[in-house]
Amino acid sequence: MSQQPAPVPDRQPLDEHAAASVLAYAAEQRARVDVLASVLEDIAAHGYPAAESGVLWEDARDAHLERLAGEQPRVA
Repeated sequence: MSQQPAPVPDRQPLDEHAAASVLAYAAEQRARVDVLASVLEDIAAHGYPAAESGVLWEDARDAHLERLAGEQPRVA
């Protein structure tokens, strides 16, 4: 049996590079969701963390903005 799915009518096929990019993006998003799911599972099992052990949202925001500023521009 072939590893490639049968073509679906009314869809424009992607070239090999575009398909690889979409699959990479899907993997990246899946990894992010897995991290979120693990955090939620930990909260469900152990409760909320103490406020003293957290990071202020302003500090988290500023750190995130610094990371974004250092990234290469991307086109959506």
